[in-house]
Amino acid sequence: MTRIEDLDTPVLVIDRSRMDANIQAMAERMRTAGIALRPHFKTSKMIEVAKRQHDAGAVGFTCATLNEVEALLDAGFDDLFWAHAPATPAKRRRIIDANRRARVIVGLDSTELVELLAAEADTAGVTVPVRVEVDTGLRRTGVTGDQAVAVARAVATLPGVHLDGIYMHEGQLASMRGERDALRDAGRAASTALVTVAETIRDAGIDVPTVSVGSTPGWDSAPFVDGVTEARPGTYVFFDANQWRLGSTSLDRCALHLHTTVISTVRLQEAAIDAGIKALSSDGSNRDNTFGVVVDDAGTPVAELDFTRAYEEHGVLDGPAADTMRVGERLRILPNHACGVVNMWSRVAIVDDTDVVDLWNPVARY
Repeated sequence: MTRIEDLDTPVLVIDRSRMDANIQAMAERMRTAGIALRPHFKTSKMIEVAKRQHDAGAVGFTCATLNEVEALLDAGFDDLFWAHAPATPAKRRRIIDANRRARVIVGLDSTELVELLAAEADTAGVTVPVRVEVDTGLRRTGVTGDQAVAVARAVATLPGVHLDGIYMHEGQLASMRGERDALRDAGRAASTALVTVAETIRDAGIDVPTVSVGSTPGWDSAPFVDGVTEARPGTYVFFDANQWRLGSTSLDRCALHLHTTVISTVRLQEAAIDAGIKALSSDGSNRDNTFGVVVDDAGTPVAELDFTRAYEEHGVLDGPAADTMRVGERLRILPNHACGVVNMWSRVAIVDDTDVVDLWNPVARY
C-alpha cells in the first residue's frame, strides 16, 4: 500500500473519511428540513465526489461553467443548474444543446437575455428552464425585487423558456468579520429578502416553483427560512481555512490539504517551501494576508508561523517556528479556498489515514 509520504510534493490530498462525513452531514441536515440539496460542483470538479453526493441524496448539481455541465452530463447526471448568464451566442447554443440531453437550468437577470435565449431555443424546438437571479447584497449580478417581476414575466410569457424559480448567491457572507451569530443573522436576512421577491412575483400571477439559496458560509442559516426550497453549498464537501475562520466548520472537518516540503532555511525566521500560487492559487484570506494555514499532523495550526508570501512555485513561511525547520521536512497546508485550489490540480491523492487509496482527476478545470 502506498503511503502519503511516498508521494512527492507538492501534492493535494483529500481525507476520504472526513469528506464522506461532510457529505452525509449536509445531506441529512437538508433532508430533515425538507430542503433540496443541489451542491456546487465547482468545489470538487471530481465525478467521484459528485457520485458520493448524489448517492447521499443530492437532487442534482450546480455548475459554474458549461464545461462542468457537459462533464456531468457525460457522467450520466441529468438535473443540473448552470448559475451563470448565457450572454454569448456560443453559450446559448451550448445550453440549448444541453437541454436536448437532460434538464439543465440556466440563471440570468435581464429581459434582454431572456428574449435572446427564448427566440433561439424556440427556433431549435427546445424549452430551457430558467431561474431569475436576485441580488440580496453581494452586488455582483442579480436584479432587485422590482426588476425581478419584469424578468420573471418575460420568462413566463415567451416560448422556448419556462420559469423554474429564483435564486441568490449570498456571497457577501464570506466577507463578514465578527461573531458567527451575526453571520447567521445576515444569512437569514438575505433569504427573507429572496422569499419576499418570490411572493411579489407570485402576487403578479406568476408561479415560482423554486426558491434557491447558495453558499457554505450561510449553510446553517440561509436555507432554513420559511419559503426557501433549495440549498446550493459547495465548499462544505471539503471545507477550508476561510470557512474555519468564518465559523462554518471546525478544523477536524477540513478534508483538503496540500502537502509540501521545506526547500530552504537560509534566512532567519523564514522557511521556503516547494508550493506557491500554482499549487494553492492566489486566493487569500478575507481576514489576514496569508495563502493558507500551516497545520500539524493533527490539523492544529502551527504557532508562530504564517504563510505570507507566495510566488509561482515557491512559498515563504514567516515566524519564529521557521527556525526549527529543516530542509526536506514535510509540512501540511490548509488552503484558504478549496475551490480555487482544486482547479489548479490535474490529480488529487485520496487517503484513509496515511494510506493512499486512490488518485482522482478533476475535470472541466476551465
